[in-house]
Amino acid sequence: MRVALVGNQNSGKTTLFNLLTGTHQKVGNWAGVTIEKKEGVIRTTDFEIIDLPGLYSLNPYTTEEEISYDQLMDEKIDLILNVIDATQLERSLYLTTQMLELDIPLVIALNMKDLADIKGINIDYQLIEEKLNTTIIPISALKKTGVFDLIQIIKKKAYKDNHYAHIYDHDFEDILTEICTTLDVRHKRVIATKILEDDDRYASLETDDIKALKNKLKQHYNRSLDQIVTDERYRYIESLRDDAIKSYKHHRSWTDRIDDVLLNKYLALPIFAIIMFGIYYLAAGPFGSLTVDWMSGIIEQFSSWLGPQLTAWHASAWSTSLVVDGIVAGVGAVLNFVPQLLILFALIALLETTGYMSRIAFFLDRVFQKIGLSGKSLIPFIIGSGCSVPAIMSARTINDETEKKMTIMLTPFIPCSAKLPIITLFAGYFFSDRTGLVSASLYFFAIAVIMLSAYIMKRFIFKGKLSSFIMELPDYKIPNMRYVIRDVYLKVKAFITQAGSIILIASIVIWFLLSFSITMQYGVSPNQSILSYIGRGFSWLFYPFLGELSWGASVSAIQGLVAKEQVISSMAIIANFSEEVTTGTLIFNSQIFQFFTPASAYAFMVFNLFSAPCFGAIGAMRKELGLTSSMWKAVFFQTGIAWVLATLVYQISTLVGRFI
Repeated sequence: MRVALVGNQNSGKTTLFNLLTGTHQKVGNWAGVTIEKKEGVIRTTDFEIIDLPGLYSLNPYTTEEEISYDQLMDEKIDLILNVIDATQLERSLYLTTQMLELDIPLVIALNMKDLADIKGINIDYQLIEEKLNTTIIPISALKKTGVFDLIQIIKKKAYKDNHYAHIYDHDFEDILTEICTTLDVRHKRVIATKILEDDDRYASLETDDIKALKNKLKQHYNRSLDQIVTDERYRYIESLRDDAIKSYKHHRSWTDRIDDVLLNKYLALPIFAIIMFGIYYLAAGPFGSLTVDWMSGIIEQFSSWLGPQLTAWHASAWSTSLVVDGIVAGVGAVLNFVPQLLILFALIALLETTGYMSRIAFFLDRVFQKIGLSGKSLIPFIIGSGCSVPAIMSARTINDETEKKMTIMLTPFIPCSAKLPIITLFAGYFFSDRTGLVSASLYFFAIAVIMLSAYIMKRFIFKGKLSSFIMELPDYKIPNMRYVIRDVYLKVKAFITQAGSIILIASIVIWFLLSFSITMQYGVSPNQSILSYIGRGFSWLFYPFLGELSWGASVSAIQGLVAKEQVISSMAIIANFSEEVTTGTLIFNSQIFQFFTPASAYAFMVFNLFSAPCFGAIGAMRKELGLTSSMWKAVFFQTGIAWVLATLVYQISTLVGRFI
């Protein structure tokens, strides 16, 4: 048995999915958390359940809504589990009345019943159940109430074999029924309605008889048929709402009072800037730097112990070097920053779950409209603070195709968790007394570059009218710490897993290229190694913003295409070979990296911030843009911008420094 979990965005579907299946999918207090369908098995059953992306009606406009629509219309579904937000009954029932017209049984999970009670919304759900001729179970997915009863209803198939509600008047209903009799397809009633709404997907099903019936309706109502369908559906829903809601306390909620401050036209932007500055200052500032030093000390002690221990175990010189100078130095350089990432991930998760993300997206829509984007673009940008891959994928929630492409190309400019080690290392060494300020400045630098790039792209490349932006503003909620901790755990786990796989493999490759000369002689000087010759071939590209033909820095920057963390890992291994130093700021004590100055260090951070992202993000861009050529254009655009900005930063800083 296959169960489809369907509902509006931000209705609590994913929270319910996690409870029903025992999994831990990402949840958040903002629309667009689910951008792909997710599958699992309902506890104590062998029933498959599919969590579909949120949608507001069976008239899909975005890619994720298309996923849900196609799944319901074309795939084998035995039961629809419709999640309804009890605090937004009228809005939720529009989709429900459409799905009742599908040839699939439907059970309603009336979610957030506890919040409705707090707000004084007294719902006679038994009346709704009777009028819709379906089964309704009141639940609270957040508080886990009513979920067991829901599982039992599904498990025992103890739900009504519902039929659609007659929501239209008799004249319209008769013609709609007549059209249904001419169709030989599944879900006749839904498709008949789509034909009346002039849906191009079903234009081939229109016959002369159907066209005649459509004309008859137009003449009778003197309105467009899609408007008739919408008006009649809302008329029925409003009548049902008036009968089912017994009382409603009209009062200003805490959400309204908080919004008076956070959405104030004068205070909203400064508050947002302070919040984002605070996040980066805490993660990469003095406190975050202390955690790096602590982790670095642990790894250095481990490395100092491991080398002699391997020798005592009669390990060969090359194998000892591989483990200590290659694997431990490379992977350890990345693991130093795990505590900082814990701080960053936790703060971003708190921002997501409170409901603040939706509000700042709504407020910034007016600003973004002026540069060719909308408030929906802010969601990928904020998610990008964690990882560019899900951020790029979340751009699916953007309706306008050109706006979506622009967002996909610009999202990797946001400092993600993989770029944080680069920023922290360089800022901590060259700007030790202003680490937090320098780290935060790169975030706001990224925002400025994104806005300028979007303005230029919209003006000269992606011309066209701006898309409209509609977003639900959910109530503020106290973060569920269980979900926050789980979200942080999964992100840190993914980071460490990458360090244990991609970074590990890349570190071994770097060790090999450093250990051998072109003639395959082992134990040569780093300046005579294979890697040094590879780096010299590219070093001229980086000279304009490094001020030095550094093969070590060039190789490390190129390694950022594999994974941004690998930039630091590669530098640590090269420094370890050249001067027998360990990870951390001692990297800059090595002869190969002593050339760095504050100007070239900041320029190097800028290049790695804006250059093409890691392979994973490039793959996500290829998938979302749809064409390999579009992906390569994005890669060259990003790297070109990075080179120009880094060169400008270095040259201007150097020039100014001469006059100070």
